[in-house]
Amino acid sequence: MPKVTANNVTMNYDRQGTGEPLILIPYLAADNACYAFQVPEYAKHFTCIAIDLRGTGESEKTRGAYTTEVLADDVAAFMDATGITKAHVAGVSLGGGVALWLAAKWPHKVQSLSLHSSWAKSDHFMKTVVASWQILAKAVGVHEMILQGIFPWCFTPELYAEKPDYIESLAAFVRSRPPQEVADFVQQSNAVLTHDVEAQLARISAPTQITFGRHDQITSTRFAERLTSGIRGSELVIFEGCAHAALYENVAEFNQKTLAFLQRHTGAAVV
Repeated sequence: MPKVTANNVTMNYDRQGTGEPLILIPYLAADNACYAFQVPEYAKHFTCIAIDLRGTGESEKTRGAYTTEVLADDVAAFMDATGITKAHVAGVSLGGGVALWLAAKWPHKVQSLSLHSSWAKSDHFMKTVVASWQILAKAVGVHEMILQGIFPWCFTPELYAEKPDYIESLAAFVRSRPPQEVADFVQQSNAVLTHDVEAQLARISAPTQITFGRHDQITSTRFAERLTSGIRGSELVIFEGCAHAALYENVAEFNQKTLAFLQRHTGAAVV
């Protein structure tokens, strides 16, 4: 896969499909492959550019504080380095937090904004949960922390009970990806702990889709009103029967509703 230097960081990315550019920003501890269930459908209509954020996948591991704003600066520089002047931008969880900063700081770069399981400002509950993941990562490593600590927040109890083989297949997928170092996970998760883009929401001008799983606890619908009221003209979608990771728990519905939104806003993205 290609690499490019952006914001003084070597960034790895995957590019598939044809059409207007769609930048896919991963969630916490994930690399570009986290969109494996979406890219086959999205790539029929868009040039899908899934990136590895700094500290994950094959992108450069740097020292110093990570924030969602810094990670957004990386994405903006990545667009400049790869000649993308305007793109559709999508992010899940942490990726959504990064996308929010990108759309607020560089509105001219964002044709449409897709925010999945995202939030504007971390609250005490979220900080408590993420801090527990940091403790677990230091004890057992990042891969096992994801499977034992993060997975139960991502899926409903019903999915665990009814489709244990599917859960295990997702676990195998996680184990197959390049492992993130504990120090890099702590830096990246610190970006979650400090995330606060609330004061910037009014600067976002791109058409915006905001989605949540009905049974999500970590980024629950408690965050919906602040996003929908802060981003003018935004639309809200709730995935019933899903928790934090609707992109895996109901792939067909997630892909259909998110792709429909993207297709409604084609026409001005440039690569």
